[in-house]
Amino acid sequence: MQRHLVIFAKEPRLGAVKTRLAHDIGAAAALGFYEETLRALILRVAQAAPWRCWLAVTPHGFAMHARRRWRFLPRDIAIVGQGPGDLGARMARSFAHLPPGPAVLIGSDIPAITPTHIADAFTALGSHDAVFGPAEDGGYWLVGQRRLRAMPDLFRHVRWSTEHALADTLANLTTGQSHALIAQLADIDDGTAYVRWRASKEL
Repeated sequence: MQRHLVIFAKEPRLGAVKTRLAHDIGAAAALGFYEETLRALILRVAQAAPWRCWLAVTPHGFAMHARRRWRFLPRDIAIVGQGPGDLGARMARSFAHLPPGPAVLIGSDIPAITPTHIADAFTALGSHDAVFGPAEDGGYWLVGQRRLRAMPDLFRHVRWSTEHALADTLANLTTGQSHALIAQLADIDDGTAYVRWRASKEL
C-alpha cells in the first residue's frame, strides 16, 4: 500500500513565519532561515523517496503559487492547501483527505529531520496505530497514522505551541489504540537554539 509523507509549510512572508525566532534575530533572518530549512528538508526527504510526498501549505490559496515561489520543488511533489482552522483541524483534514495508506506529517522548520527518521516512523506504523516524533519543548515534530481505522479526535483540545501539546494529543488516544515514539529533535524557535544550530553547521 502506498505510503504518504505530508510536509506542512507556510507562505514565506516577512514577519509571518518563525515569529518567536524573529523576535531574537530579526524578521529577515528568520525568513531566510525558514526558506533555507524548507528547501534543504524537501530535497532530502522528497526526491527519489520510497513514499509519495505532499506539500500542504497555508494560507490555502498559496497552493496555486507555491511552485512559482519555490522553484526547487520536485516535479512529482503534490501541492495542496491546508484549509481553515487551527493546527489540529488542518492536520486532521490532511490525514482524512489523503488516498489510502499509512501517512506521516512533519513540520517544515526542523533542520535535523532525515530520511531515516521518516523511514523509522513508517516502520513504527507497521505495528502501531500512531507514531510521534517528540520535540524538546514538549510538542512534536512528526505525527503519523496507520489509518486502518479513523482517529477523528486525535487533535481535539490540544494546547498548541505549549509544552502540553504532545501529552494532550496522547491523551486523545482511545483504549486499544497504540502509539510509538521515535527520535526527539529540537525546534529552532529562539535565538539561543538558532546560534546552536549555526555553530553545528560549521563543525
